[in-house]
Amino acid sequence: MVTTRLVQSQPALILENKKRYLVVTDLHIGFESKLVANDIHVNPRDIISETVRELQKIINVQKPDVLILLGDVKSGIESISKIEWATVPLFFEIGKKIETVVIPGNHDGNIQKLAPDWISVTSSSGLVVDDILLTHGHVMPSENLSHINKIIMGHVHPVYFSEGSVLDGQRVWVSIKSDKSKIFPSSHGKIEITIIPSFNRYFYATYKKNHKRSISPIIEAVKEEPNSAKIATLDGSIIGNESMLSAVL
Repeated sequence: MVTTRLVQSQPALILENKKRYLVVTDLHIGFESKLVANDIHVNPRDIISETVRELQKIINVQKPDVLILLGDVKSGIESISKIEWATVPLFFEIGKKIETVVIPGNHDGNIQKLAPDWISVTSSSGLVVDDILLTHGHVMPSENLSHINKIIMGHVHPVYFSEGSVLDGQRVWVSIKSDKSKIFPSSHGKIEITIIPSFNRYFYATYKKNHKRSISPIIEAVKEEPNSAKIATLDGSIIGNESMLSAVL
């Protein structure tokens, strides 16, 4: 039986059956070009070093067998920027210490060119562990995967925006329960969708009030009439239910 749990105060999830998997998503390495364009001068190598240190701390405590990167490792959609050529391989050095699997997202075009031999890259359809589908979330799962009962995804970067609130701009977890037939038309029963927040803490640093939300066919299929939903901060505090979905997705 597969068990899942959130890593306390971190945008990371542990999935465990025969192996223990650490799952994170949406690093968007190379986004630093947007900061530079807004006159915020940063060293991309410093941000990569910080990201690796944060991940390594989690790895040291949780002791996973496998690190799963759930898409959008890089920021460019089709091309590879100069920053990505310099920094993505630097980040992938972490794969020398732990088995690392990339499930490509919509921003991971040509990611294979940046991935060394010790990094595994799957198809964008995702990875199935028992009855759980791990996928980035930018494509609808095939009907061939209708046996699954849970989807773990990223892509939509859930953040709570409410001007004046102490939680304004905070990354959040979202869990939605829905009729399975909305994802797999030939199926019955219920399905649970867990959305992991972006591991990149700086992602909305320059444009959070004018950001463009990512569209997921999975979320579009279920968010109008979910059976239920929970929204929680990184520390695990539940701050809302299905009535708040429009504020974070």
